[in-house]
Amino acid sequence: MTDDGGTTATVEAGRSSGAVGSGSGSRLSVIDRGLYALFARHADERRHAVDRKRYRGTNLRTSFDVFLSRTYGLSWAACLLTLVPTLLVASAVAPGVLAAVHDATAPPPSAVPIGVGDVPAPWAAAVVAGVAGVAAKRATVRSSGLYLRWLSSARRTDIERTLPGAVRYLNALSSGSDDARAMVAKAARSDAYGATAVSLRKVCNTTRLTGSLDEGLRRVARDTPSRDLLAPFLLKFREHANQGGDALANYLRMESRMLRHRQDRARKRAEGYLELLAELFIVVLVLPALLVIVLTVMSVLAPGLSRPVWTPIGHVPARSIVVYGSAAFVLVVGLAGAATVESLRPADQRTSYELADTPVGVLAAVPHTPPAAALAVAGPAIGVGAAAALAGATPVNAGLFAYVAFAVPVGVVSVRRARVDDAKDREMKDFVHAVSGHVSLGRPFPEAVAVVARDVDLGALNADVADLAFNLSLTTAAGPRADSDLAAGRPGRSEQASADPSDVAPEADLRTAALDRFVDRVGTPLAGQTVGLVSGALNAGSDAEAVFETLQAEIGRLYHEKQALRSAMLVYVAVGWTTALLVVGIVVAVNTQVIDGFAQLSELSGTSGFALDPDAVQPDRERFRFYVVTQATMLASGWFAGAASRGPYEALLHSGLLVGACYLVFAGGGMI
Repeated sequence: MTDDGGTTATVEAGRSSGAVGSGSGSRLSVIDRGLYALFARHADERRHAVDRKRYRGTNLRTSFDVFLSRTYGLSWAACLLTLVPTLLVASAVAPGVLAAVHDATAPPPSAVPIGVGDVPAPWAAAVVAGVAGVAAKRATVRSSGLYLRWLSSARRTDIERTLPGAVRYLNALSSGSDDARAMVAKAARSDAYGATAVSLRKVCNTTRLTGSLDEGLRRVARDTPSRDLLAPFLLKFREHANQGGDALANYLRMESRMLRHRQDRARKRAEGYLELLAELFIVVLVLPALLVIVLTVMSVLAPGLSRPVWTPIGHVPARSIVVYGSAAFVLVVGLAGAATVESLRPADQRTSYELADTPVGVLAAVPHTPPAAALAVAGPAIGVGAAAALAGATPVNAGLFAYVAFAVPVGVVSVRRARVDDAKDREMKDFVHAVSGHVSLGRPFPEAVAVVARDVDLGALNADVADLAFNLSLTTAAGPRADSDLAAGRPGRSEQASADPSDVAPEADLRTAALDRFVDRVGTPLAGQTVGLVSGALNAGSDAEAVFETLQAEIGRLYHEKQALRSAMLVYVAVGWTTALLVVGIVVAVNTQVIDGFAQLSELSGTSGFALDPDAVQPDRERFRFYVVTQATMLASGWFAGAASRGPYEALLHSGLLVGACYLVFAGGGMI
């Protein structure tokens, strides 16, 4: 019995684990062999001990010696690329700088010490260039360590995200006839488990090389960056596997529950952090608008605020810098808030979309795929902005028109797709329950799916289930006896087969392909997390009734979590819209009640005896500035609200609607 997918899979696992050692010189290029000969000695130095430890937690395909040799070669290249230009520039600048320093620090005639200005210019230029080159070299070596740290941290995060699903998959496999070695190999072959699957492939590769699963688990537990999660799991998995199948099954069942509780605690912590973020977001977005209002009022009493200040683009009034700087600050806050909200969303509830490979496929996907809609709408949106500019609109409004023309259609497509996905997830739960009921009666899995497809109305999922039923019907010709045995919990051909994929019965391969196609057609994270359990567990000879019992509990829990997250996030959607409407109300009130009064006050400065600036407040100019800051707030609030709702594509819709509403309010009130 093999533990992995044959020799090819073992080689791939070895590559993914970075098992290309320093002795594999035949795989290295001429440049790599030269760098290795020059710099490989640095790998044994004590200062790189931490880097070596971090390297073990990455998934790089070269050995640490080769990686470090490339780093040192790159550092010398950076040194030379910095040294030569710096030397040329310093040689040209040094004489004038030294002369100025000499004149500034010239001693009295009675004293004759040598000052800084007496240093020869070539020496000064050489010193400056040398310092810059050495700094560039050391910064490059230092950056390689930071790069390894970043890779290790990213991989640790991915492991923590995917390990619960992998453990649930192993738990489903434990009800079959596979031993621990075959279970690890099957979980390693699933791409759905990301970095956890990569770690399990390393286990399989080491097991094949050493002949011991214990050694493979021990080495990966030693090297993994997930010291608090994956390492203890692998060691306990090894311990319980040595105690027998029942002990391992009980451990996997318990560990699955523990990881689920851990995810729940992490989700609660994220919710508390999100509450604090929302409160801070409101304050930070409202303050810039209030600052601009205060500056406008103060400019009447403090003429210095209108004085020009030199900038790289010319002389600009100080108040203009503050106003437009506030608008830029609001946009940055909005982007940061949206990115933070998106990062707090559980990774297993983020939907990703893939574009077709052909232009025709992209066009066909426009009505239901946001990235395709974005590509299709980008050109017309630019045309809308150009047409608005030619019609006499200000550059700000022309850009906003183009943004709305782009954001709203893409956002509408995103919402439409999200509603379809929600309907599919809702029906997916009913589909699993219906199939489980037929399987518990002794029907083979393909027959159960066919009966459900024929007799049950699953709404948005009807076409996908019908396609699955047709594809599964192809498996019955190869061996209906195997499926019926599995459904009844009796040993079938897949139970007697080897863990090697080449030994799996043809009907099992077809069943796996059919389920994979079904998951791709449905296209929701919920389908990918749950349906994949069926294929591997049935192929492992697991009791079909037990598999579907586990699947029902899993899909019910995941659907409940999705709905709970959706309900919790609606609060922050309201926060974004409330903040936007609050700022609009404040600015409109100031525009209609305050600006004209202060404009009249500044005009009366010559007759009232007060030293007021008569040009401090110009209603049209001030209203336009308020408009710019308000529109920036609309964008920021819309990004935050949309990211909290369903993600970046819906952020386009919310921000586009708020920008359009703000324009209508200002234009309808005659304020722009």
